[in-house]
Amino acid sequence: MGNIHDDPTALKALQDEIYRERVLRARKMTVQERLTEAIDLTNEVFQRMHEGAMWQLGTTDSEAGWQEVRRRIDRLCSVHNEGRFVSEKSPTS
Repeated sequence: MGNIHDDPTALKALQDEIYRERVLRARKMTVQERLTEAIDLTNEVFQRMHEGAMWQLGTTDSEAGWQEVRRRIDRLCSVHNEGRFVSEKSPTS
């Protein structure tokens, strides 16, 4: 089998299957299990952001990495608060 990314139909089928599996798994979870999963996922994402910031800064200084993550999140919050970025479509669109 070649690279799945070279076949849009096969890639879409794989993405759909992964999504289906995640939905079915989530439906079997209790509210507490879903909350725990969400917190774990959030922690993993923050860790990736931290590692990425440190890599982009070219540093091994953990504190500098977290400061960069904070700066980036503050920037996103600012853009969102100014109405230049929204995560939902407006009712008129």
